[in-house]
Order: sequence, then structure tokens, then C-alpha cells
Amino acid sequence: MAQHTLDQAPVPPPLGAGAPRPGASPARRTPGLLRRVLRSVVPGPTADAGGAALYRRWWLPWLWMAPAIVGTTVFGVFPFLNTLLVSFTDAKPLGGTYKLVGLDNYTRMFGDSDFWVATRNSVLYAVIVVPLMVLLPLLLAVLVEKNLPGIGFFRSAFYTPVLASSVVVGLSWQWLLSDQGLVNTWLEKAHIVREAVPFLSDSWLILLSAMGLTIWKGLGWYMIFYLAALGNVPKELHEAAAVDGAGAARRFWHITVPGVRQSMMLVGTLTGIGSLRVFTEIYMLGGSTGGPGGADRTLPFYIRDVGLDPLTGNAGYGAAVSVALFALTLGLTLLAQRLTKEDES
Repeated sequence: MAQHTLDQAPVPPPLGAGAPRPGASPARRTPGLLRRVLRSVVPGPTADAGGAALYRRWWLPWLWMAPAIVGTTVFGVFPFLNTLLVSFTDAKPLGGTYKLVGLDNYTRMFGDSDFWVATRNSVLYAVIVVPLMVLLPLLLAVLVEKNLPGIGFFRSAFYTPVLASSVVVGLSWQWLLSDQGLVNTWLEKAHIVREAVPFLSDSWLILLSAMGLTIWKGLGWYMIFYLAALGNVPKELHEAAAVDGAGAARRFWHITVPGVRQSMMLVGTLTGIGSLRVFTEIYMLGGSTGGPGGADRTLPFYIRDVGLDPLTGNAGYGAAVSVALFALTLGLTLLAQRLTKEDES
């Protein structure tokens, strides 16, 4: 009886061991040294990988993140740590010798009445601006959401102040609110007031005018946020509520607002941080002194005055105030995150 032997097919080597892929054309063998260098740089297969991860090295995500990490470290982490270190010294704005003073700058800060005035202005700015900036752009987005003839023009018009420079907008508001400006001229001719309203000379009116400038300039920007969020609110809910007899106001508070609540939290956080960093509006409307006697200075304005003046400034004290501003901003951010988590739960 003839014995037949079955030839066993050779087992192909695993991918990554030098064997060509099925259907691939043969290529010349890369020299050993160059091959090792290329395989150490170009992602290649791993023994236990599968699917898309077959050609992914463990360090590849870090390679893509490296530019962002370097930028954050150089322009974020290092300046913060340097400011924290300087806050314990008596360094000058233009450099030179300095010495450690411990907590003297912080002790001086807590006993400085001007610091508390600036803190009051910054907090008051946030308390007034944030609720208005959360609600008004939402109302504006609801108005321009509908696809009506010519609605694109109004969307562009509302967004135009965002494109303008803060300095240009501040100069425009100076002209509008001056004693002989357009607003006072109109009020006097309409016999609403007998004399010019001191928008740019009264400390409280300067602060309120700066708040109005901030709100006017930011309406279009946050309107875009809400327009994107409104697109995710199911139209069926509005139709069902309308069928049940709910009016526009009830549909707004019970359907629209819950549907964009996450965006409202985001807008509130961003505007809160921005309100604590206000400088240009106060400078343009209140002048280089920050209002009469510096009564309208915010914390960034106060930092500039006490820390960056080349003749009388104290960079160490300015750094201490900067740390206080950071703590205030961090507290606001953590509060917003806590409110967001409670809303999700």
C-alpha cells in the first residue's frame, strides 16, 4: 500500500517580523542599522496589539501632545511658579537685586484699603455682568434662531462688536458717553435730563458704563454658543408643548432653558473669569487713574499700578495681589464646577 505523506504548509512569520503583508509586492531589504533606526521612530506592530492599535507605539500620543505640553509649561506653569516665588520677595519691575521678605507682601495686602476697593469692584463686576451675560445672549439667540428673510444680516450685525478691538470700542463709548456726546445730547433734547449725565466722571457711573461695554461687546460671542446649543433641543418638545397650550414664555423656561443648561454653566464660568480680569474697559472710560482717585480700579488695574510702575512699583507686592486674583478666579471656577455636577446629578 502506498503511503501518502501530506506536506505541511509552512507557518508564515508574524507581522512585524520582517515578512511582507499578503498581496504586498516584495521590496529590497533595508540595511540593519537603518532599519532599527526607522523602527524606533516610525510606529510599528507590537506582539499583543490588534486592530488600529497594531501600529501604535506607547509613546506616540505623548509625541502628538508634546507641543501643547511644552507651550503650557513655558507660558503657563513656569510664569505661575515664578509669580508665586516673586510674591515672597521685594523685587522691582526692572529687575536688580532683591531679597526674601516672607509673608510681608501678603500682610501688607490684607491691610491695604486700596486692595479691598479693587477686590470689591472686581467681585461687583462679576456679580452684575455674569447673570446678564448668561441670559441676554440666550434671548438674542432665540430671536435670531428662526430662518426668516434677512436674519443673516441681523446675526452678522450682532456679532460685529466681537470683531472690533476693545480699544476701538472703548473710544467709541467715550464719544457716546461724554458730556457733549450722542447719549447726553439726545437725553437733553428729549428733555429727559436738564444737564449732562456724568457717565465718565462719576465713579459708580464709570463702573456701570464699563459693565455695559463688556456686555455689549460679548453678546454676539456668547450668542454663537447658544445657537449651537439650541440646535440640539428637540423641536418635538416645543410642538407638543404648543399643542398642550403652553405659551412662548412657558416653553422658554421649561424646555429651552433646561435644554441649554450646560451651555449656560459654561458661559457663566467664562464670563465670571473674564469679569475678574477686566482692565481695558476701566482704562478707556475711567482714564489712566481708574476713575476719580482710583475708585474704579479692578484687581488687574491695581496690579498694574502697584507692581509694574517703573519708578514706584513693587513687583513682589504686585505678584502677591496676582496670587490673590488667581485664588479668587480658582474659587469661582470650582464653584461653577460644583454647580454643574449637582445639576447633572
